[in-house]
Order: sequence, then structure tokens, then C-alpha cells
Amino acid sequence: MAVHDTIGDFLTIIRNASAAHKSSTITPHSKMRVALLKILKNEGYIAGYSEGQNDKGFKTLEIHMKYVGNTPAITGIQRHSTPGRRLYYGAREIPRVLGGLGVAILTTSKGVMRARDARENGVGGELVCKVW
Repeated sequence: MAVHDTIGDFLTIIRNASAAHKSSTITPHSKMRVALLKILKNEGYIAGYSEGQNDKGFKTLEIHMKYVGNTPAITGIQRHSTPGRRLYYGAREIPRVLGGLGVAILTTSKGVMRARDARENGVGGELVCKVW
């Protein structure tokens, strides 16, 4: 049975849309993707997102990309933990992204949250991705 990295594919869709200067992009819906998009919106990396359906009735997410002038707000997005190599960190061991200029996103026992929030709450978890 093949293992598919749906979060890695999702991050690649965002990376490619940003590099191609697309105004928006569409991706399949999942609760994890919505949680990641909420964090990206709150941090100012995307302009927003909306939920919808495709012509076959499946739920989709339309991501509205954000640009500052002609430069994408997302200059880099990197998958950290993969299905073949899960990386977990304790609350004190969570790495910082570009000395605090970027954001790391973790899945914890209290839900999906930024690394900063995880440190404040004293919880560790799986480091999903880094965005800068």
C-alpha cells in the first residue's frame, strides 16, 4: 500500500501558486488543511480562504494568495515531519524559524497551533511545517 503525503501535497500547491503569482488556488478539503489555513491567515501569509464544492460535490478550499507589491507574502514553506520520518519535539526543544521571523506549525494534544503558542502552553508535538 502506498503512503501519500497529503499535507506535503497541500504545501506544494501553496508554494507553486505563490511562485506563479496566482491570485487563488483550489485544493481538496480536510480539517487539517483548514487548521493550517487559519494559522497562515492569522499570521498574514495568505489573504484568506473559502470553502466550496467542486462539480462532483466534493468539498474544496479556495486559497486567496497574498502579495506585498509584486512579492509573495510566503517566501518559503517547508514540510518538516513526513510520513516516513515523524519528528516530535518537547515544549522546550521546538526550533525557531529564522530567529522568530517565520512561523512553525505543530500538531499537539491540544490541536494544531503555532510553535510560539505551544511553548507558552508547555506542550510539544509533531512539527508539521515551517513558513517564512
